[in-house]
Amino acid sequence: MTETLTPAAAEPLPLADVDLADLDNFTDGVTPWRMFHTLRHEDPVHWQPEEAPNSGFWALTRHADIARVDRDAETFTSSRFVNLEEVDDDQIKKRASILELDGVRHRALRSLIQRQFGASVINSYADFLRGLTATTLDAALAKGSFDFVKEVSADFPINVLARLLDVPPEDNQQLIDWGNRIIGNTDPDYADVLLHSAESEQYRDLPFRSPASLEVFAYGRELARQRRGGDGTDLVSRLVNTTPRDGVPLSGQDFDNYFLLLVVAGNETTRHTISHSMLALLQHPEQLARLQEDPSLIPTAVEEFLRWASPVYHFRRTATRDVELGGKRIKEGDKVVMWYASGNHDEEVFGNPYDFDVARQDNDHVTFGKGSPHLCLGNLLARTEIRIMFEELIPRLADIRLTGDVPRVRSNFVNGIKRLPVEVTLA
Repeated sequence: MTETLTPAAAEPLPLADVDLADLDNFTDGVTPWRMFHTLRHEDPVHWQPEEAPNSGFWALTRHADIARVDRDAETFTSSRFVNLEEVDDDQIKKRASILELDGVRHRALRSLIQRQFGASVINSYADFLRGLTATTLDAALAKGSFDFVKEVSADFPINVLARLLDVPPEDNQQLIDWGNRIIGNTDPDYADVLLHSAESEQYRDLPFRSPASLEVFAYGRELARQRRGGDGTDLVSRLVNTTPRDGVPLSGQDFDNYFLLLVVAGNETTRHTISHSMLALLQHPEQLARLQEDPSLIPTAVEEFLRWASPVYHFRRTATRDVELGGKRIKEGDKVVMWYASGNHDEEVFGNPYDFDVARQDNDHVTFGKGSPHLCLGNLLARTEIRIMFEELIPRLADIRLTGDVPRVRSNFVNGIKRLPVEVTLA
């Protein structure tokens, strides 16, 4: 069985044993938190060496330092990429999405679909989301024993994404597989080609160096061909039929990278948050009982789910000038990595951060970013999906039990759960 995250699990490692670049440290569900604990207390702005071809990075593990960097796009740019891979100028030109843009162009591309993720639109989806949740749960719970990730966590958000893209439900599994193969590019169970392997060099110009990107591009281009010139309101129609505010039309490459980001981001993070939330309730049955007794706590619990899950471990920035941070001298061009998962357990911000508390107040988590121009565009949709899922699920459960191991994605980028085997008794 998987281990439970408790204060004991956060016992620090010796600083010399901390290695945030070793992906095998991120597969047991405990070691990352031990490393973060050590760094917050002993070296909160920590230089982490990496193996070639990478050159190392500054690891920020305190909430305050993460917030400072996230807000300051002039000093800490996204334009050199937001994951740890180091790329040259030619790769940047070919691979950059809105995540890797700052300033006017970033705002212009973000605004293309921003309204579709605003409160009025998301609130109008409430009945659809509740009906979709019921359909997902009807099918899963009837089985009695099942993989919660496959039958619930993955099934629900991918159906939402299919609605936003206006694609048929029969394409759902393909969308899930693409996300796994792309975002899981460091996990041998998912990746077609492991990042930084010799074979990956032929895919160096593709997002995440994943050949699956070519399949996503082809799929998106066909949708664009069908929607161009139409009056649809789906995300693809918005991208192909709207001129950005800066007056510069989307190139074919811009569309490819934007569409791929929607496919990956629209599924992966919400899926993993739902999985981690269910696992936490399994490991803390007294918290599940609180929600069963008082469902009005669920909106508050959603914020604790997001803090606890921390589905994205980190995002990277690059220093545009020499700057001091936490007593360390960061040089222009250095990678600076915000470990959101650590910030979400910072004792200076969260009382008893290793307690899973569905009634936690003042939950200033950084799961979606903190004051950043890159604040997650889909944060309201994610919150709404998670809330409705647990509002519908919890009243149906008389009992739910974990029946096997819970393997993790081998990644220091996405905090993912591969499988969550459960057995349920219905209320």
